Amino acid sequence: MSFLGKLFGRKEKESLDQGLQKTKEGFLSKITKAIAGKSTVDEEVLDNLEDALVGADVGIDTTIQIIKRIEARVSRDKYLGSGELNRILQEEIQQVLVDAPEQSYRNFETPAGIKPYVILVVGVNGVGKTTTIGKLAHNYKKAGHEVILGAADTFRAAAVDQLTIWSERVGVPIVKQAMGSDPSAVAFDTVQSAVAKNAGVVIIDTAGRLHNKAHLMEELGKIKRVIRKVIPDAPHEVLLVLDGSTGQNALEQARQFTAATDVSALAITKLDGTAKGGVVLAIANQLKIPVKYIGVGEKMEDLLIFDKHEFVDSLFKAD
Repeated sequence: MSFLGKLFGRKEKESLDQGLQKTKEGFLSKITKAIAGKSTVDEEVLDNLEDALVGADVGIDTTIQIIKRIEARVSRDKYLGSGELNRILQEEIQQVLVDAPEQSYRNFETPAGIKPYVILVVGVNGVGKTTTIGKLAHNYKKAGHEVILGAADTFRAAAVDQLTIWSERVGVPIVKQAMGSDPSAVAFDTVQSAVAKNAGVVIIDTAGRLHNKAHLMEELGKIKRVIRKVIPDAPHEVLLVLDGSTGQNALEQARQFTAATDVSALAITKLDGTAKGGVVLAIANQLKIPVKYIGVGEKMEDLLIFDKHEFVDSLFKAD
């Protein structure tokens, strides 16, 4: 049983199983071929296993790390049948995933004594950032929190419009200004409004530009400074949204954003439409930042809290 226990119910598990279907199909078939007709885990099995992991976009560095750990176990235990490989592989994959430090309040709860809980959302345009914010707002509201959205991506009219549609759909207020306004002014107004209304959660959208890393760093730094004039310890979370269907490109984006700002958690979207779900392992392992949410569908309920045990279980689950 995972640490989320009953909080990860049958409905969420079904969504996860379905969302990882494309990744699982390719991954499991390759693993089955890797061990077909083998009675022991030998060099050929490990080579085939390496191909299967790379094919699922786990990435070279993370794949090598997993293979080396399996090699060490094979060497230590002397005789390991290929029938045990699935169990060993599941254990080693879980080892490379980073646990979130906030496990006790990951079911859309917020830490005791922090109100409002301020989330700054970053990520390039097109990764599902606005949709993720809408789904987060829905889930936090469902958990009983008063939620306020801040439209600080003021460089794109479409971004403000999309976030406004989500605010109306979810039924939560939004703070926005005219296109081209200072993003930090929007962020300041948002947290001020949250404090005045005694809101529980603030989610602030930011511009998704990476062509000028220095400018991005400066802009996010300014947003943080003005927020802290109202709430000294905010933001409490900097959530980076990545498109899982882009595979290793998502890993490269993650590297660039983590170089530009202090990212504390990850949301990986669009896993239901790709066979590259293994990139979740690569990103979490290479950056040592916890994956907090994964997107496995279009519905508001399809933003799932990430649980590495359930994720790996779904990845290996035979139909």
